[in-house]
Amino acid sequence: MSWLEQVKMNTSQENTETERSIHHTHIDRLVRHYKDRLIKEANLEEIITLSPQEKKKTIERFVMQMIDEEKVIIPRSDIEGIIQELIYDSVGFGPLESLLERDDVTEIMVNGPKDIYIERNGRLEKTNVRFKDDDHIRHIIDRIIAPIGRRIDESSPMVDARLPDGSRVNAAIPPVSIDGPIISIRKFNKDPFSLQDLITFGTLTEDMGNFLQALVASKTNILVSGGTGSGKTTLLNVLSSAIPQGERIVTIEDMAELQFSYDNLVRMEARPPNMEGEGEITIRHLVRNALRMRPDRIIVGEVRGSEALDMLQAMNTGHEGSLTTVHANSPKDALGRLEAMVIMSGLSLTVDVIRDYFVGAIDMIVQTERLMDGKRRIVAISEVCEENGKIQINDIFQFKKTGMTREGVVEGYFQATGYVPKISERLVAYGQTLPPSFFKEGQLA
Repeated sequence: MSWLEQVKMNTSQENTETERSIHHTHIDRLVRHYKDRLIKEANLEEIITLSPQEKKKTIERFVMQMIDEEKVIIPRSDIEGIIQELIYDSVGFGPLESLLERDDVTEIMVNGPKDIYIERNGRLEKTNVRFKDDDHIRHIIDRIIAPIGRRIDESSPMVDARLPDGSRVNAAIPPVSIDGPIISIRKFNKDPFSLQDLITFGTLTEDMGNFLQALVASKTNILVSGGTGSGKTTLLNVLSSAIPQGERIVTIEDMAELQFSYDNLVRMEARPPNMEGEGEITIRHLVRNALRMRPDRIIVGEVRGSEALDMLQAMNTGHEGSLTTVHANSPKDALGRLEAMVIMSGLSLTVDVIRDYFVGAIDMIVQTERLMDGKRRIVAISEVCEENGKIQINDIFQFKKTGMTREGVVEGYFQATGYVPKISERLVAYGQTLPPSFFKEGQLA
């Protein structure tokens, strides 16, 4: 290609980019114009309650009516784009809608108007999605938190919230967030994962799954431990599905996100203080209240503070088969974290008394981990017991890492350690018989 032809081609590309930019600016102006009219002339609160199909039809009807009144000519393809943006911005979650609709996206991270990442298959990637500016991000944060009565402002610059589908949201604004408003969304599948799904994903083996189901059916107290994004809540959902019908379950969460159906189920959620600093209801308040509700099992989404003592007391006083999670990197760390939380409760308990609580309350610790390749694994299922006056954590099943491929995939295998848990007698008493060879040392298929 000659120098002159190259110049002509570059000029043509620049003209095309300029035309695109002018067109986008024109569309943005139309969207803002019709959005302002919608806010003034339509009942958006009523539109929000409609089904997605009805929302689209209603907003389309309004837009077509306004275009007709103003006697402007807009190509049909542009009208479709304007209507979609109005739906997203007026009654939806703006630019995030396109990401929320994708089943393969598990996390959405907004670091700024033009700095938006997603997690797919355990790996992070930057998207082409854009907000107009910081005010646009702030508008979407307000839209997320308004329906659930939460607030965010300079005096309370961080907030936890949830979307209608149960996805977990965390947002922060200045002065906490130095460069502007930020949003993190942990998406949940519309259909909760089953045990078979986790086996298919390689999170655990079938034998490990059968063992966990037998533990839950036998009313074993289980602590799920793991780091951020390691699959603790997903596993809690799966374990809950093994609870036999006929019991009364109370779930307690900081932000309701557990997704399981059960006949006799009571769900409770903590509440932050209002603008006057009053009305706060903590996890600890809810655990104490749950004890008055005749629960057979209590499920706490995550223990983070002094409520750990109340949870341990509940597990120790007839609420067997209770489940909870804790943020920790190993079973040993999990007990250390719980010990620190109990000390935070303010009661003058000695370390020995606290550890006695552990032995009487926690039967099993299931350790989850998000590996370097993004995959989630159950890396240990361990029994907590007392031996010679000391707490012992004995691994029953483990995940052994053996290396990593050039593509960054972690290699390894699951194995039984050969340790036969003391809880086996309890399983038999509940009719959950496992063959003697079940715990035989060796690699699991």
